Amino acid sequence: MTEPPAAAPVRVMVVDDHPMWREAVARDLAEAGYDVVATAGDGPEAVRRARAVRPGVLVLDLNLPGLPGAEVCRQLVAVEPSLRVLVLSASGEHEDVLEAVKSGATGYLLKSAAREELIEAVRRTAAGDAVFTPGLAGLVLGEYRRLAAGTAAARAADARDVPRLTERETEVLRLVAKGLSYRQIAERLVISHRTVQNHVQNTLGKLQLHNRVELVRYAIERGLDGD
Repeated sequence: MTEPPAAAPVRVMVVDDHPMWREAVARDLAEAGYDVVATAGDGPEAVRRARAVRPGVLVLDLNLPGLPGAEVCRQLVAVEPSLRVLVLSASGEHEDVLEAVKSGATGYLLKSAAREELIEAVRRTAAGDAVFTPGLAGLVLGEYRRLAAGTAAARAADARDVPRLTERETEVLRLVAKGLSYRQIAERLVISHRTVQNHVQNTLGKLQLHNRVELVRYAIERGLDGD
């Protein structure tokens, strides 16, 4: 019996202006089985190299010379919406976290995280999860709810244009909006992790959204994060 081909390793790029830190992160990820396709030490270099090598996951510092990390993220995601960006920063300031997410980052991890936490965060980011250092996820969800509070009229006005989701897609969307990971959703609904991913991808396609962060924002704006 022919065995299925092994999945290709996730292509990762590491961007940080401190050479020793950058090399250590790249080495840890490579040793964990990731394909580290490039590194960069400043903003403009990060944009050029990422466009050339097209990584699946970008591990990105915010404090970069030449071009801020948030702007690097914004430019790259605008060209490649499927790119998943995990910010790895020394700053836990709320403004930095929200700016990164608004720029298109799908996760935010503090540099104080352990090696194992980083490796797991990259794995989850590649799988489509929104990964945040504990305490920051609530901040992001809270900001989405604050923004959503002022858009009730807009929601009512465009309600007729919302694509129809299946009952299961809506159920998964509600759990995504509550901040559950794909694995937690799979356990809650007694379905496979892959099935959850498929529902999310179908929903993204129907709603013409690009990533899980946009999906969470959409769900909260429509009040789907309530009980």
